[in-house]
Amino acid sequence: MSRTALDLTPEERQTYRPGREWDEKEIMDRWQRAWDVARTGARVLREKFGAGRVVVFGSLANRACFTPWSDIDIGAWGIPANQFYRAVAAVTGISSECDVDLVDPENCRPGVRQKIEREGIDL
Repeated sequence: MSRTALDLTPEERQTYRPGREWDEKEIMDRWQRAWDVARTGARVLREKFGAGRVVVFGSLANRACFTPWSDIDIGAWGIPANQFYRAVAAVTGISSECDVDLVDPENCRPGVRQKIEREGIDL
């Protein structure tokens, strides 16, 4: 039975490099651009949607886990429910290079909430 990328262990995912090889400088540059996107997203979430707290979690919060294919995981508290999907659209439209996933920590799965609480870096 063949395996897909979804079947890889975390260790295998770190070394998985489909297509071309990326050098460390390219990855570091992308990581820094991703942080710029995250900071811009945090500003938008606060100014336009009333977020009280915004954090980054996942691979962007842990440089050792960041790959050329990593997305940006953001948790935001205080966005009104009737504005949440507008907020999602606003932050996902910031960058064509990096996918952004917005999570409401108060209404997500317990495992995701624990990850946010454990890894989250305030923006």
